[in-house]
Amino acid sequence: MKSKKLSRYAVLAAVLFFVGTLFPYAYAAADNSLKQLRTFVDVLEFVKENYVETTDTDKLISGAIKGVVNELDDFSQYLDPKDYKDLKNDTRGDFGGLGMRLQMVDGFVTVMTPMPGTPAFKAGVMPGDRILFVDDKDLAGMRLDDAVELMRGPVGSKVKITISRKGEKDAYKNLPDFHFKRERIVPEVVYHRMLPNKVGYLYMVDFSGHSTEEVKKALADLRKQGMQSLVLDLRFNPGGLLTGAVDISKLFLGPDEMIVYTQGRKPEYYQEFKTSAKPEYPDVPMAVLVNQGSASASEIVSGALQDNKRAFVVGQRTFGKASVQKVLPLSGGAGLRLTIAKYYTPSGRLIQRDYRDKSKADEGGILPDVEIIVPADEEAKVFMQYNNIVHTPGQKAPVVEFKEKDPVLDKAVEILTGKITLEDAKAQSQKEAAARKASKDGKNNKAAAQTEAEN
Repeated sequence: MKSKKLSRYAVLAAVLFFVGTLFPYAYAAADNSLKQLRTFVDVLEFVKENYVETTDTDKLISGAIKGVVNELDDFSQYLDPKDYKDLKNDTRGDFGGLGMRLQMVDGFVTVMTPMPGTPAFKAGVMPGDRILFVDDKDLAGMRLDDAVELMRGPVGSKVKITISRKGEKDAYKNLPDFHFKRERIVPEVVYHRMLPNKVGYLYMVDFSGHSTEEVKKALADLRKQGMQSLVLDLRFNPGGLLTGAVDISKLFLGPDEMIVYTQGRKPEYYQEFKTSAKPEYPDVPMAVLVNQGSASASEIVSGALQDNKRAFVVGQRTFGKASVQKVLPLSGGAGLRLTIAKYYTPSGRLIQRDYRDKSKADEGGILPDVEIIVPADEEAKVFMQYNNIVHTPGQKAPVVEFKEKDPVLDKAVEILTGKITLEDAKAQSQKEAAARKASKDGKNNKAAAQTEAEN
């Protein structure tokens, strides 16, 4: 009996030590949490002594730690010794993938963007698709990083993916299984062309290591062709390197202007990113195109240009992914990826969206100056055209005829060429938004009245 009691106190001490190591302020609140910790130890001991099968205490405690971290957000993660070692060694360089940028949305592994030219794009995977199974392994309740690992593998190896897609009535239906052969995924370059009326068009796939240099080359070429205004298309751009977002913003913003800043609970996590030198393109009128597939670095650039009145933004509210993680080593070879700060636009707008709180669905991300809602199937047709323009760095971009109607691009061009003023476009957008809200509220009220009548 005495040994059991000592064992319980030993476990409790270990838990308190872990909590104190993980969260330095935990001891200050020890009085408030001691009861919960005792309950945890009681449960652990009861399971050890009474569960129908022999249990692994270390595994149980590891699971409890994961549960603690999972309660925080979708980006913080407890890394067991193996995962932490893999992260440090970055042993996945020789592996292939499918070419999808993924995010956890509403508890589902969700496609943010299939990258043009990749197996996922060619197979017809679309932004917003939910991945349910990988090789018949259920992803329900699985961490995003673990799901991604299942999709990675040696170049040339095969994998089966089960996907669910939202239909016209917002209901998700399973699609036939997708069968892929993994490929080495290389980030693609930007694409540019001259539109009528000397409007330059620049499309960015993502913010990779060479994106800034490719953007500079594209802009120089457009300038040679007589560019008088510019459309920067960041739709379906999932982001990438922060340095890329900062460097590209510097091309258009004046000296000593704020691009983005980070802020957390601790003062040391406050960091500003500003311009320094004179920009290369300070005066060219600009429009930025965004949608729900625009995230991270795309949101930093569009938010910076919008807040500094350097460009107007057209499209749909962006994804809302902009948080800073720090990887901390823990005892026993484990690690912790913890969110320590969030990104804010120059005017102080929080970019990160709270996906766990449905009441905050209209918060976070970048709200366009001119909002244009495009049905998903129509937007998909526009997006799929970009598979034909993907090319590797150093190669000449192919000449492609774009046939699909693109109302977002058309509206941006109308404003840039003076066919409609920005103020009038904003007013029209706000009127349409109010009509959509009234229609939605009417449907909700009708559904509520019907439910009440049935009860």
